[in-house]
Amino acid sequence: MSKVSPFLDPGPRTTPNALALAHLSRDSIQPIYLQETSGAVDGYAEGAVMNTRFGSFPHSTLLGKPWGSQIRASVVDTGSRGRKRKLDNGADGQALDVDTEDAGSGVATSKDVKTASSGFIHILPPTPELWTTSLPHRTQVVYTPDYSYVLHRIRARPGMKIIEAGAGSGSFTHAAARAVYNGYPKNAQDGRGKVFSFEFNEDRYHKMRQEISDHRLDGLVQITHRDVYNNGFLVDGESPEAECVFLDLPAPWKALPHLSRKRPTPSQLASSELDATEDAASEWKSPLRADRTVYLCTFSPCIEQVTKTIDVMRRLGWMEIEMVEVAHRKINVMRERIGLSIPLGERGSTQTAANVAEAIAKLKEIEGRTKSLHQSRDADIGMDEDEEAETSGNHINGNSKIVSLGNDAEGLQSVKPWMAGKLVHRTEPELKTHTSYLVFAIMPQEWTEEQEMAAFENWPCGMENRVIGSLDKEARKQEKRDMLKAKKRKREPNSKAEGDHPSSSKKSKPS
Repeated sequence: MSKVSPFLDPGPRTTPNALALAHLSRDSIQPIYLQETSGAVDGYAEGAVMNTRFGSFPHSTLLGKPWGSQIRASVVDTGSRGRKRKLDNGADGQALDVDTEDAGSGVATSKDVKTASSGFIHILPPTPELWTTSLPHRTQVVYTPDYSYVLHRIRARPGMKIIEAGAGSGSFTHAAARAVYNGYPKNAQDGRGKVFSFEFNEDRYHKMRQEISDHRLDGLVQITHRDVYNNGFLVDGESPEAECVFLDLPAPWKALPHLSRKRPTPSQLASSELDATEDAASEWKSPLRADRTVYLCTFSPCIEQVTKTIDVMRRLGWMEIEMVEVAHRKINVMRERIGLSIPLGERGSTQTAANVAEAIAKLKEIEGRTKSLHQSRDADIGMDEDEEAETSGNHINGNSKIVSLGNDAEGLQSVKPWMAGKLVHRTEPELKTHTSYLVFAIMPQEWTEEQEMAAFENWPCGMENRVIGSLDKEARKQEKRDMLKAKKRKREPNSKAEGDHPSSSKKSKPS
């Protein structure tokens, strides 16, 4: 690859013909492919322009900027774009056609573009997390809380090879490519990390293939259009030697027989609702790596799918099966201002009493208004209508409250806006994650007879005498008694020898 994907190394600044993400607001991110144009594009004299509700942004103002920069909106010249509309409405055809050709003949640069009075965005580098929130949805998306946990559980790391069935919108594909990246593979025999993705829908396959090419992930992701239920996971007739598997399929149990180390038996195929995997006379090729433990995860929204998948997993030899449901929830930290003295319409304010004294004052105010209302109704009938309206307005329209609000608001001006209020935290009202059940399982590595004999030579089995658990309780007690008796017998000759040694030394002493 001549250039590295912006998802892996975006560089310090934005570059032409590369993907960038325009951060419009907290929950709105728009992907954009930056273009370096010379001349009018789509009727704009400034070239390619991105239009948002915050203004218009020519691509020339977005190129060569450090990532994270704030970009102000620009005043764009629609040029031929407006005249084309008149032309479509039946205005002077020839004259307008000439104007259309002449419009935008010059080349606009970022210096020539006039900055608008308001509106801005932030330009961000593409990451799998941001891409998940901004990608075009073709299917249900595997969100960050799910795929981050999945990649951790299936042991995805640089240099690994992953099988993904059900590419869909490509959310998990981009995250997996970053997880296994340790360089672009040079050929099929290269042992570097790679993602083998399979998609059944032809339309989604072509769109996904175009995205992978645009994002410069061709060497890291190999996408194949195939029905994995019937045709398996081999790539060009060869095994991908995968160590991690992720199945995002409606019926994952139908694909499990193809993820075996040996040919499934007829009973195993019957449990998977399959007739035959392939010609029985041909040699069986497993898509799994033989000398490594393989980690599997299935993504299923219904519990019925989970029970059927687990049943087939057990029949095919998968071990340590576990189901997990991820319930991700963000906690928003903010400052909340509570009180009746806060001006109406202030952000983060709640118009309720902040304490008992304020609540009592509010009740007294309401009671006073009620008394005033009854007094106005019982007033003299001969009162002039203008005076009656003025009196009722003074009591009912809440002028006294407005005055009190103004006085308290003046006191709040001395406090900085970002420091006013009580610091609180609340969970987000809407969870942006696709609720599904994750089923994890492990396939142990293939163990041959030669490996078994080599292990037996290093660690012989069946002849252990000192291994805890090889003897029962009474045998261990008897062994302990024998050991104590042997130690006692060793001490007795030593004590006798020590008792005889002093007398012999006295006899040998010269006179």
